[in-house]
Amino acid sequence: MDLLTRALKKDTLRAWARRLEVSEEALRVARFRGRLSPVLAGCIAEDLQLDAARWIVVAALETERDTACKSSMVRHFSKEWSSMGEEIKLPPP
Repeated sequence: MDLLTRALKKDTLRAWARRLEVSEEALRVARFRGRLSPVLAGCIAEDLQLDAARWIVVAALETERDTACKSSMVRHFSKEWSSMGEEIKLPPP
């Protein structure tokens, strides 16, 4: 949800809904639930000139239930991205 917060600093929810061609309600629900779909995350990241692929991964991990596989992937990407100096907040493992 860091990404949606960043996006809303740039423009309103209504403007993002128009830009992404989704309903305002879809973005409100995403904000309420605390997660974006991977596709929306990628589109927003691209618009903000961020690495869309990384944000798609973050969104995909946020939507997963807590399992050993999810924890493994969170650790993997956290380690990989921190070694590259990236500051993308992943869900806890």
